[in-house]
Amino acid sequence: MKISLKRINDSYLFETKNERGDIVLLDNKSEEDPRGSSPMDMILRGIAGCSSIDVVMILRKQHHELEDLQVEVEGFREDGAIPNVFKKIHLEFILKGDVPPAKVKRAVELSMDKYCSVAKMLEKAAEISYSILLNGEKVD
Repeated sequence: MKISLKRINDSYLFETKNERGDIVLLDNKSEEDPRGSSPMDMILRGIAGCSSIDVVMILRKQHHELEDLQVEVEGFREDGAIPNVFKKIHLEFILKGDVPPAKVKRAVELSMDKYCSVAKMLEKAAEISYSILLNGEKVD
């Protein structure tokens, strides 16, 4: 896995590109008009994407298809700390579809506890929690 980064203006805007040529812009969120995600935003996007891929894959292997999957991720940082790393991260999985709640719960658990590489890496530095809503109902 390899990423290249190139500065593209005279401030903090950078273009990152992976080996396939996919481009993501990075910027400093404190800029007046940022044009890309901050690096810390990308970490939260990463855990949301990683876990979502797992959940879809696990449910598909069980022959269950979702109508919709959304994840709201919130990162909590320690005010004034340098470096200002995430201390807590919470993911809320919001799913729709004709899928048994126990199957959804197990898919999310497997992702967060075993398969999601991003979550496994981040749990060494931050407390990670999650909640699940299936068709508007909380799954315990």
